[in-house]
Amino acid sequence: MTPHSNTGMPFSLNTGVAGPLKIRAHAKINLHLRVGARRADGFHDLTTILQSIALHDTVTLRAVEGPFRVRCATAGVPEGEANLVWRAARRLWGALGRQGDPRGVGITIAKRIPVSAGLGGGTADAVAALRGLCRLWGESPGPSCLQELAADVGADGPFFLVGGTALGVGRGDEVYPLAELPRHWVVIAVPARRVSTATAYGWMDGDRTASTRRVRVSDGGQRRFPPVAGSTLEFGALTNDLERTVARRRPEIRAATRMMSGAGALTAAMTGSGSAVFGLFRRRARAVEAAGAARREGWTVLVTETVDRAGLARQVAV
Repeated sequence: MTPHSNTGMPFSLNTGVAGPLKIRAHAKINLHLRVGARRADGFHDLTTILQSIALHDTVTLRAVEGPFRVRCATAGVPEGEANLVWRAARRLWGALGRQGDPRGVGITIAKRIPVSAGLGGGTADAVAALRGLCRLWGESPGPSCLQELAADVGADGPFFLVGGTALGVGRGDEVYPLAELPRHWVVIAVPARRVSTATAYGWMDGDRTASTRRVRVSDGGQRRFPPVAGSTLEFGALTNDLERTVARRRPEIRAATRMMSGAGALTAAMTGSGSAVFGLFRRRARAVEAAGAARREGWTVLVTETVDRAGLARQVAV
């Protein structure tokens, strides 16, 4: 990676930023996810349609004396070097030509996005931190550098630099804006049992290997995706290849999607590798009714809405 700063200059914070800097890190859902065969590098070829939603974490950056630090009070979220935010900061620090570990900034993450649910919260936090650190450190890495840094912390990292409605191909890190989905209400239901990304893909690979019949895998290598008519996706064409394999081990996933569909969702599916399930509704009243039914099942439930790129641009800085 080529450094994008003058490495001969001493490090200093951007004094133009007064007080703490707060940035919203918005979650995503996968409206569509086709999974191809496992590649030589261990990843899978994907074709996915991603959508930003209003649900967000808040990443707060402050100038501090001494080493860089990351803190989060939410259970299950690592602090320090194990956090993706720390990893992103170290990669940016090196890309700017700095030696050793990053310094001079403390970051606090206020979580609202459920952890290990397929909503991209950890990656969104890391990309938000990249934006804030560039501002605090007074640096402007080129777009290609930022995209590379974002992809390093997660395959969906580059999406969080684009947002709205977008197509992701390759391992999901090649992102192309699509016609924006009109505003819809989104119900997120998260069962108690979570599924890691590695586990979900491992289950799929095992199922495909064990199958004695021909298994149709993704059209990802051909880069096909459900057509967009004007600005409206054809919801009937949307699917998630991981959902069937995960739902075999987690039947509550299937129960949640059926409940959403029965409540009038335009489409209902697991997002990403799970275990969160979403339902998309045109009317808020229907979404609220569906959320109430899901809560009665004991799931963690959130009602939110889709956000387009223009909306994200207005909301990202708190």
